[in-house]
Amino acid sequence: MNVTIIGTGNMGAAFVKQLSKAGHAVRVTGRDVSKAEALAAGHAGATASPLGEALGNSEVVILATGYGDAVTALQGLGDLTGKVIIDITNPLNADYSGLVVGHDTSAAEEISKAIPGVQLVKAFNTLFAQVLADGPNFANEQTAPVFFASDSAHARQTVKALIESLGFKPIDAGPLKNARYLEPLAGLNIYLGYGAGLGTAIAPTWIAK
Repeated sequence: MNVTIIGTGNMGAAFVKQLSKAGHAVRVTGRDVSKAEALAAGHAGATASPLGEALGNSEVVILATGYGDAVTALQGLGDLTGKVIIDITNPLNADYSGLVVGHDTSAAEEISKAIPGVQLVKAFNTLFAQVLADGPNFANEQTAPVFFASDSAHARQTVKALIESLGFKPIDAGPLKNARYLEPLAGLNIYLGYGAGLGTAIAPTWIAK
């Protein structure tokens, strides 16, 4: 697939690594183009562009920014009508102790409202950057899951295929409104990682007998 990544932080860098490794064509962009260029230079199949030139022929856009920057960043790409947008954001407050939106809406739903015409998918928000960068396999032979939620059947299939191409286990979490559950789940994972001292090599999963 042709994929544009907005963001050059830990998650953005992990996406560039794994997507390039899986053979996808990656465009990376961010506020500091020099950081995007340095990131792309380390991975075959990755290129860097200023925000306004980064969409190109990408079928998928991965939003790897903070929630507060999400809408502005997407608007900076240009016309996104019909594009599959993967929202990985978690609407955490400044001290990571809670969510700034929730219960009757979600970051994903608010972004979708602000950028009409896109096929928005909530996904990857429950993974720490370390897990994404290191790959899907844990020492106990479990495969890290990626939950995804969307109202678009096409986007769900596209993102499921993308998740599988990276070796992670896709778990269909239903319609986009279920991001209201996925975002608090990520908050719990962050607490366990940092607040409870379990580290960032952990991921929530769903087990069935």
